[in-house]
This record gives sequence, structure tokens and C-alpha cells, in this order.
Amino acid sequence: QVQLVESGGGLVHPGGSLRLSCVASGILTGRADMNWYRQAPGKQRELVASITSGGSLNYADSVSGRFTISRDDAENTVYLQMNSLRPEDTAVYYCNARRIIEDYWGEGTQVTVSS
Repeated sequence: QVQLVESGGGLVHPGGSLRLSCVASGILTGRADMNWYRQAPGKQRELVASITSGGSLNYADSVSGRFTISRDDAENTVYLQMNSLRPEDTAVYYCNARRIIEDYWGEGTQVTVSS
């Protein structure tokens, strides 16, 4: 059974930083495309950052240069380092693992950026 458990969310002031973690079980992070999505109230879920099984990185334009996705295959964990946070980054952040036709989601972690 595949499980993805996110942590690291919270309340931060504009300009601050957070690091989200996604611990995977039942699937190897190095053998899947790992993604971070977010969903703000009243908006559709959007892809924020991804790291493929081959190590290629991709970012949404809105976070490029501020967010960094990485993974530690020994820990089977994917991270999202978020710097220079803005109020518009407020959302629930979800970890996603995708492998061919398989698609798995975590429960999400809330990030709130507010003064």
C-alpha cells in the first residue's frame, strides 16, 4: 500500500521560508515522478514543482527562483524548500507520486503566508 505523508506546513510571514517534506512508503521516490501541487481556496489544484525519476526538475513560473524541489532516495523523502514566500502562496500543498498509470496523493499540508 502506497502512502505519502506531508509535513512542514504552517503560518509564516511574507518573505519567510518553509520546507515541506513528503515521506513515501510502498513506492520508491527514485523510481517515480514526484510532484508538489497546491490548491488555494476557490481555485483549481495546480502543479508547483516536479522531479522525475531521472532527476529532471520543473517549476511553475510563479515559484521559479523561489522554490526548490529535491529528494533523498535513502530516506525515500521528497522536499520542497520555499523561500521568499508571498501571501499568494497560501494553499494546501499536496505530494503526488506518479508511475506510468499509477497516481498517488498525500493528504496535504496547509501553508499560510500572512502578516
